[in-house]
Amino acid sequence: MSTLIKNGRIVTPAETFQADLLIEKEKIVSIGDLSSVSADEVIDAAGLYVLPGGVDAHVHLDLPMAGTVSSDDHYTGTKAAAFGGTTTVIDFISQDSDDLVSLVEAMRAKADAKAAIDYSFHMNITHYNEQVDRAIPELVKRGITSLKVFTAYNHRLRLQDGEILQVLRTAKKNGLLTMMHAENGDVIDLLIQEAIRAGHLAPIWHARTRPAWGAEESVARGAALAATADAPLYIVHMNAGGEVDQLEYARSLGIAVMGETCPQYLFFTEKELERPDGAKWICSPPVRTESDQQRLWEGLEDGVIQTIATDHCPFFFDGTKPILYEGKPVQIPGKELGKDDFTKIPNGLPGIGDRMPVMWDAMVSSGRFTVNQFVELTCANPAKIFGMYPRKGCLLPGADADVVLWDPEKRVKYGTAFSQQRTDYNLYEGWELKGFPVRVISRGKTLVENGTWYGNPGEGKFVACEPFHELI
Repeated sequence: MSTLIKNGRIVTPAETFQADLLIEKEKIVSIGDLSSVSADEVIDAAGLYVLPGGVDAHVHLDLPMAGTVSSDDHYTGTKAAAFGGTTTVIDFISQDSDDLVSLVEAMRAKADAKAAIDYSFHMNITHYNEQVDRAIPELVKRGITSLKVFTAYNHRLRLQDGEILQVLRTAKKNGLLTMMHAENGDVIDLLIQEAIRAGHLAPIWHARTRPAWGAEESVARGAALAATADAPLYIVHMNAGGEVDQLEYARSLGIAVMGETCPQYLFFTEKELERPDGAKWICSPPVRTESDQQRLWEGLEDGVIQTIATDHCPFFFDGTKPILYEGKPVQIPGKELGKDDFTKIPNGLPGIGDRMPVMWDAMVSSGRFTVNQFVELTCANPAKIFGMYPRKGCLLPGADADVVLWDPEKRVKYGTAFSQQRTDYNLYEGWELKGFPVRVISRGKTLVENGTWYGNPGEGKFVACEPFHELI
């Protein structure tokens, strides 16, 4: 099966140019003037941008939490991603034992049967000992080349600084990239205890017990550990302006540290938590202030922050009521579990399908960023950082044929009707967006065309990531 996309505007991080693109089987085979070429299917992309499929490097699918589970599994979440123009996602494997290889095999078995787009995994390291250290090199043989550590969630997920240093050293030795969730677990625990004793149980106290200073000092501490280990570090879901300052300072010293932010931190503030439905915006780390938003935007503009991911981890707002998904009722306990106590609200937001359209409107349609910068931050950079490039995140001969036809003039009133995320709300409900994907192709197959779904569970493939080799 061959597909010829004609008359489109090809977009790379470096340039935009008029050209045709030929797909054979699952690969891009040629880009240029292909007017003399015939194909089984010809798509006229006149007036459209031709983008690489988006790469979302931070999602949580089918994740148990707080007495329930995130409401998107590896089928529904990857379907939603495709509707938004994302064709590759990277999920996380929880360290439920010290046998890391078995954990990888179990997650592969779960995801292989359901994923509708291509996917990979990061491995959480939340318990460290000699057995775990010996198992880390085995991950590389199985295509897992990134580890995540935490400086928060005491007695559950957090490692001590010395353990993080050891993980960084082992990761560097074996070509893995270490990722860090940067908050101060000691400060959070103390402030939560004080809030509970004072009867402060409303959602706004989620933000007030997770202060920005704790995140900022943790970024600085993480950079110091990375410098000590002479190893690369990637800070996930940057949310505070001071984190950008710390990242910029570390990079100016030549420390190999990179950063990611997410749409929720660019558009929402802790004021949302004071709304009657404030639980919808509960995530960790929390959304911050308008000044934090501005500094995050500056970090993206200046190249201090390298990627935009989602930290997609959705829950129903009211899990006592079912919703219809693909014509069938679905009911999953959600944020109502903490209606009287913010500490019991499952932490996480939907966003896997929203990222590309919402960011396009705010970045490209607004004129603040070029289409090339958009592709760099949402497609190319995450693929490069996590060892998927040039298979993913680019339009080059030999790359997987993950292609998005984007109409820059298409206007939609966005919300649950477009996002396809399996939950009962959308953070961007009613937003007027300009620019939207009209056709999404994964490895040569059209998954979405003008709002119609053609994908199936299990069509996505696991992407074995290469050992870390590129600092951005």
